[in-house]
Amino acid sequence: MLSKTDKANVVKENQSKQGDTGSPQVQIALLTARIKDLQGHFDQFKKDNHSRRGLMKMVAQRRKLMKYLKKKDLTAYRELLQKLGIRG
Repeated sequence: MLSKTDKANVVKENQSKQGDTGSPQVQIALLTARIKDLQGHFDQFKKDNHSRRGLMKMVAQRRKLMKYLKKKDLTAYRELLQKLGIRG
């Protein structure tokens, strides 16, 4: 689980203007941070299928947001992928 300071740092790094917490870029960055945080949990608890379901829901939500951002603003999409290191 992300602490308040970690979450605030992620929002601050990815916001487009002051007070921006709901843009797709911020939401994708927050989901990415939560997904990376959960990956350590699954190294320790390999059979935790209930949490794995939540992880898969987060991955699906992130994929939908990324698809939306790609459709609306391709340059912002590419910059975000580069910044977060999601793909290749």
